[in-house]
Amino acid sequence: MLRLIVLLLLLANGAFYAWSRGLLVAWGIAPVTQSEPQRLTQQIRPEALRMLNADEARPVEVAAAVAKAAECLQAGPFEDALVAPLRTSLGGWPAGSWALEPTVEPARWIVYMGKYPSTEAVIKKKGELRQIGVSFQAVVNPALEPGLSLGSFKTENEANDHLTTLSERGVHTARVVVERPEQRGQLLKLPAVDDTLRTRVEDLKAALAGKALRACR
Repeated sequence: MLRLIVLLLLLANGAFYAWSRGLLVAWGIAPVTQSEPQRLTQQIRPEALRMLNADEARPVEVAAAVAKAAECLQAGPFEDALVAPLRTSLGGWPAGSWALEPTVEPARWIVYMGKYPSTEAVIKKKGELRQIGVSFQAVVNPALEPGLSLGSFKTENEANDHLTTLSERGVHTARVVVERPEQRGQLLKLPAVDDTLRTRVEDLKAALAGKALRACR
């Protein structure tokens, strides 16, 4: 019995070898040929491909690394009185590394609650708003502290519409105020701040007059 099993295994191995090598094609028995000829039709100008040598590839790698490392930053707007000292601070920067552009930041209106007499009063009001499902956030304008913003809007009409909606939900002491008036001035743009220029950014802090550099829009 053992001999029969060994013989069958040898025959099976031999048959598999013949099948895998295509020796049984004449009898119509062969493995399926794996091919994807449609990929050849999808190639786009394969003859245009060219391998770069080390000298040719180096400038491409450097340019890619610089583009990846650099970032665009902006700050402002700056009033006319702040522009002159800013230009002076930027005087030693490379040509094209900075620009001042006229800009207008529109007014921002909020649905406002406050001022409150204490921090405890603000905390209490937050709890009341949570109970009725009204979202809120801190105000940006220090002159409105301590207080809460129930929404920020580009126009007074939009803010009034939101106030009406909140009134229907039980908010009765809020009002619409200007959180930030329209601002006109010069926008500082640093289009490509790399590692070299980042060391100079620190020297600009005084000239920025408290305005933060942020990612370009």
